[in-house]
Amino acid sequence: MTREIDIECPSCSPREEVAHEVLKEGQSPLVRCMKCGQAHPAKMKTPKNVSVRVIVSKMDVSNTFKTDLDSETVLHVDDELVVDDEETGMVCPILITSIEAGGKRVNAGKAEGIETVWGRAIDEVTVKFSAQEGTDKTEVIEKRVPGDYEFVVGAEEKVGNTRLFITKIKVRDGLFRSRKGDVVLAKYVKRIFARKGRREGSIQGGIRRGPW
Repeated sequence: MTREIDIECPSCSPREEVAHEVLKEGQSPLVRCMKCGQAHPAKMKTPKNVSVRVIVSKMDVSNTFKTDLDSETVLHVDDELVVDDEETGMVCPILITSIEAGGKRVNAGKAEGIETVWGRAIDEVTVKFSAQEGTDKTEVIEKRVPGDYEFVVGAEEKVGNTRLFITKIKVRDGLFRSRKGDVVLAKYVKRIFARKGRREGSIQGGIRRGPW
């Protein structure tokens, strides 16, 4: 999430405003032209705050909140945003899944022009595993973890007393991570594919065994 402003660029557009990224705020602000890449000092007006409507989905429940943002703040789909609703006291990090501005869905927009933001809570997420046992049996297993929890391809993951060995991870952008050692944060996981190991404390031949 970055702040963008429209001002003249002394290098490529001295008479017409173009988009700039704010690099430094304060008494000596610094910006970078998004057209030519030139960084230069700038005079900036103090932005106002706007209240943005945010619909937050958590598990199977959606709730509507308000959060105050700098009017010049630019939000993008797949940005992370901390929703801080003063009226309800709810503070929750979300991953933006959709933005409505000007009566239509957009991929990005300035806070002052945004009507609604939809997002998925990522403080805690439920991750689904497709756990394969043998050659023809697959079980769906769920695990609830913090959004920043790391899943690693090739690593062992315990769900209850079931041992799962991760073989592949489908990310929410539709891509897969299948190279051993690839790491994906839980908040970005669409589904994890794994093979089941033996349960801890399983009984074989009448003898209770330890971990396998």
